[in-house]
Amino acid sequence: MSHFIRAPPFPRHASTLPQHLRDEMTTRRLPLIYDFLTTDADHKLRRSLQSFLAYDASSIPAADQFNASVYAKALTPHLAAAHHLVYFNPAIPADELLPDGTDPLQSPGEPFVRRMWAGGSLRFRPGGTAVLDGRRWVCHEFVRDVQVKGMEGAEKVFVGIERRMASLNELGVEQQVEVDEDVVRAKLWHASEEEFGSASIIERRNIVFMRERGLEELRVLKEAAGKPGKMLLPQHKPDFEHVLTPTPSLLFRFSALTFNAHAIHLDPSYCRDIEGHRNLLVHGPLTLTLLMELLGNHLRVDPFQVYPSIDSFEYRNLAPLYANEPLRLCGRSLDHNKYELWAETPEGGIACKGVARTTVEKEEGKAKL
Repeated sequence: MSHFIRAPPFPRHASTLPQHLRDEMTTRRLPLIYDFLTTDADHKLRRSLQSFLAYDASSIPAADQFNASVYAKALTPHLAAAHHLVYFNPAIPADELLPDGTDPLQSPGEPFVRRMWAGGSLRFRPGGTAVLDGRRWVCHEFVRDVQVKGMEGAEKVFVGIERRMASLNELGVEQQVEVDEDVVRAKLWHASEEEFGSASIIERRNIVFMRERGLEELRVLKEAAGKPGKMLLPQHKPDFEHVLTPTPSLLFRFSALTFNAHAIHLDPSYCRDIEGHRNLLVHGPLTLTLLMELLGNHLRVDPFQVYPSIDSFEYRNLAPLYANEPLRLCGRSLDHNKYELWAETPEGGIACKGVARTTVEKEEGKAKL
């Protein structure tokens, strides 16, 4: 039984945004994204995170931790939660990117030229496995829903993006010389976002598109930079935690691994002058990855034995996190298979929060990393 709880619908407010734009976005035929699940990208992600996270290496020699030799020992290494983010990224030509470096596939277009990762969810099919064995996989990405908040001239466009992933072998099309993409889409798409169908992994991304900031708005933001503002404070103490300081090099590496050229993670002057932020922003997907790593390490006893695996995670981003500033990752147990996770700003406010659920699957001859 799935533990997925459908997120509440985006709020509806008056707007003259044409209905045909909503219809157009939800019927876009986005290209299927193919990838081979090899250990290479996963290994590079682990290497990039190694200096920032406190992993339990009790059963792995220090010299071998995050080294290819670990994979050599594991006959069927599993894809860790959120590590799919370094796979299935569209390779769009540079001259087709938007001015801020983002891809146009889910954008509503002018005048909504700024975007923010507002949250989302991850779900893994019960009993399913994503194994880094070199097989070819496919990701079917589409716009599930589009809603608008705000009055005319100050609208925000909320775009719900759904990504459904599966191996071509599981879809029964691996042996085809030319994959019938209509068949793949039909097998992966489902009218209900709660149903897995043939998918092994389902991710939802909630992206907010906004208008360009005005000069007065930028002036106010710059004056407020560094001053304490409104924040949501944690209501409980964590059972486990970890503090790290993300660096510009970590942001660059994560951008490279996820094929993400968004200037908000790479160009300090763009952040200050165009977006009104004081420094480079930490990626929403990077915060997601860090929280999944925190929980995964808490659950892990021995990477070559059975331990609880992450079944789902639903989260919201509430405040920005910046490069070169301390970031506190926190988690606490709600019951035997449910965890509350959150990331805190240097001031102690919640930047991201969510709830994860875990399961224990008994498997023989397989190692989980």
